[in-house]
Amino acid sequence: MPLPLDRCVDNERSPPSGVRHMHWIALIVLLLPAISASGQDASWTHWGGDPGGMRYAELDQITPENVDQLEELWTWRHGDLSDQTPPFRTTSAFELTPLLVEGTLYGCTPFNRVFALDPLTGKELWIFDPEIDKHAGWSNQLVCRGVASWIDPVAEVGARCRHRILTNTVDARLFAIDAGTGTPCTDFGEGGSVDLNPGVGDQRWKGEYQLTSAPTLAGDLVVVGSAIGDNARIEAPSGVIRAFDVRTGEMAWAWDLAPPDEPGGKRDPDSGWMLSTPNVWAPMSYDPERDLLFVPTGNPTPDYANAHRQGLDYYGSSTVALHARTGEVAWSFQTVHHDVWDLDVASQPVLFPLRRGDQMIPAVVQSTKSSHLFILDRETGEPLIPVEERPVPQGGEDDFVLSPTQPFPVRPPPLMRLSITPEDVWGLTFWDRGYCREQVERLRFDGAFTPPTTQGTIMIPGNAGGTNWGGVAVDPERQLLVANVMDLPWVVTLFPRAQFEDARAEQPDVEHGRQEGTPWGMRREFFLSNFFLPCNPPPWGTLHAVDLETGDLRWSVPIGDLPLVGTIGLPNMGGPLVTKSGLVFLAATFDSTFRAFDIETGEVLWEASLPAGGQAIPMSYRIDGRQVVVIAAGGFGRIPIPGNLGDSLVAYALPADSGVAE
Repeated sequence: MPLPLDRCVDNERSPPSGVRHMHWIALIVLLLPAISASGQDASWTHWGGDPGGMRYAELDQITPENVDQLEELWTWRHGDLSDQTPPFRTTSAFELTPLLVEGTLYGCTPFNRVFALDPLTGKELWIFDPEIDKHAGWSNQLVCRGVASWIDPVAEVGARCRHRILTNTVDARLFAIDAGTGTPCTDFGEGGSVDLNPGVGDQRWKGEYQLTSAPTLAGDLVVVGSAIGDNARIEAPSGVIRAFDVRTGEMAWAWDLAPPDEPGGKRDPDSGWMLSTPNVWAPMSYDPERDLLFVPTGNPTPDYANAHRQGLDYYGSSTVALHARTGEVAWSFQTVHHDVWDLDVASQPVLFPLRRGDQMIPAVVQSTKSSHLFILDRETGEPLIPVEERPVPQGGEDDFVLSPTQPFPVRPPPLMRLSITPEDVWGLTFWDRGYCREQVERLRFDGAFTPPTTQGTIMIPGNAGGTNWGGVAVDPERQLLVANVMDLPWVVTLFPRAQFEDARAEQPDVEHGRQEGTPWGMRREFFLSNFFLPCNPPPWGTLHAVDLETGDLRWSVPIGDLPLVGTIGLPNMGGPLVTKSGLVFLAATFDSTFRAFDIETGEVLWEASLPAGGQAIPMSYRIDGRQVVVIAAGGFGRIPIPGNLGDSLVAYALPADSGVAE
């Protein structure tokens, strides 16, 4: 068995420091799951590249010197589009990061159809359709961000269902599919699937409870969370996390996120799981050596009222480490206390080896919507860079339960601006600048974590982040973290819930939530001028590189261009990929452009126009001597721009005659 990359060096027995340093660099190069920088094939076997989600491709065929030669290798189109026009009630989003396992590319469409492609040509090999109801009112879009792959170590090569593709659906089913044929593994659950709906509580409508992120493999267990319809009501479905035997589909354990002291609250009468707990809709990570599962949690619904929670947010907006065999809590770290801002932890915890002098410490970094990065000891949850509890604004509505402080890491600084004043506002003319200035003066904003109010509160950060599900990427050799962030404030206004219908009729084009069971309805909208442009100044999107050894910012650059204006920094949704050769690939910006950056400087080295927005996370592999980079180009369904949606999976490679392929 190979040595773990992140095991601490025994200082008493280790060689001199220079030799130790080279030893760890060599281990990182040789053993990372992204495989090899040589001519051998290199796979992408997990949603985040490796079980810990570093999104690091140890490939160097495409380099800063030749990346400008990249050209389209193939495009595959799936056809699964929903734009909320009848009979569709929910928009679709193609936010996939596919897998490359044993020479085949696997992924899923927004309608949860699972597919297999030839990775060199994009030719469709098979497709499996779970036949979801495409016309239901799904709470969180029609989306499938990825699948999982499991290979039975004791089965004979070629045996049916030796290699299984695991996928979960928006209608809360978990499937095991034979990777060779695309047919269900009938020994899993009932005919190849497990129904995840029983036991989570009554659902008010079809689509209140769904699954959108890829399932997580932990040995021979497959673990799933859920996405819950926010802001509708208290006593929403349970946020239970469940683990199932990957061979049989039998449930191994369930963790329902109820606090240790068992506060008052309603439980499902059949399962006993607590309702309205935090849920886990974002991807999880797994440490095979320690058998720890790392879980990013949401906050209990409704988002903008919390008097009813009675301690149910104990595990809310946190990173929690679970013992993967049992589901028991090893430790938890809360990133937001008593969250009433919808700052749930939306991104995958990233496991990486942190270099500290002559040691490599097993670490986990959690990016957050608040644009903070928390770097923690993977075994204990203790901060490896100090975290301070700092006073935050108080004085919300009378029934709110607010924490007097919130956690702030000492380093790095927040990755977005956390303030705005009347003098800060932006606009194209003095008319829209004046409008924005009036709004800042009218609305409440006392700094980050200003509570929602009936006056109306500017939310900085907004509920979309900061960083969202796109998360961050880590280069373990350079000890650099790369993060794209969005800087778009929102405005949240509370009103007596009895006035809900009048409030919605007054502003029908913005989001409203009933928050049943609380005194408050809510309205949520972008902080825009009367010209429908952001009131805060650009950049609205930035790419950062953080030195993990020191916690300092290495560089920051705006990302995204406007015609006739140039690079201004645009809103973005998705995440980065880093490669051994020193490239950062990113397609998250809303200008439908795929870019490669120099990881040392942030300089743009290559860009290509996509058929739709690349609101996804790229991945890379090497097959038959060629390195390929793949991005899903599907747009972002929640932006009402005509023609915004797409259905393309696009692959890029160097020209076949470039001379670099082996």
